[in-house]
Order: sequence, then structure tokens, then C-alpha cells
Amino acid sequence: MSIARIKKNDTVIVTKGESAGVIGKVLRVLPKKGKAIVHGANIIKKAVRRSETHPNGGFIEREAPIQLSNLMPYDPDAKKGVRIRRVREGDQWVRKSKATGKALD
Repeated sequence: MSIARIKKNDTVIVTKGESAGVIGKVLRVLPKKGKAIVHGANIIKKAVRRSETHPNGGFIEREAPIQLSNLMPYDPDAKKGVRIRRVREGDQWVRKSKATGKALD
């Protein structure tokens, strides 16, 4: 994969699938698989055996990975998902929204 446009702790909006329109924080990025785990999006039910952490067992709900192509960085000023560009400021690269020009980092 080339340069990641989505990083951990970014606020993103889901553009496709059952969770379309959900805005959440990126908990983890899986670059080799091209996926990310977003808080509150793509919730699945997982069967769990009895253990010390889950004494009754049963089903738990958790977030499953989503393709990075189905996510867009969310700009609260524009109130929508935005495309980004990378701009050099001094000696650092900064990700900026194409809609408002504000830095996302």
C-alpha cells in the first residue's frame, strides 16, 4: 500500500456498507490487509467460551475491520468526509482537507 491517508486516532466516516454514515475514531490500522477498525462501525457478534474474563460465555459485540477504501477522513468544519492532500510545512508533511484547507494532524 502507498502512503496511508488514514491513521490511528483519526475521525473518519464510513462511506459504504451496512455502517454507511457512521462517524467514529480509528482504533487500529491493519496496513498489510488494507483495513482499519473503527469505533462503533461494522459491529459483529462473536461467540465466546466461558473463561475468567467471560464467566457466562455467550455472545459479545465487537468492531470488525473495514476496508480503507470505504473510509474517508471526517472534517467537522465541512461536516462531511473529505479528500486530503499532503503539504510540506517546514520540515514536516501535514495532511490538509481539500474542502476547508485545515490540517487534520
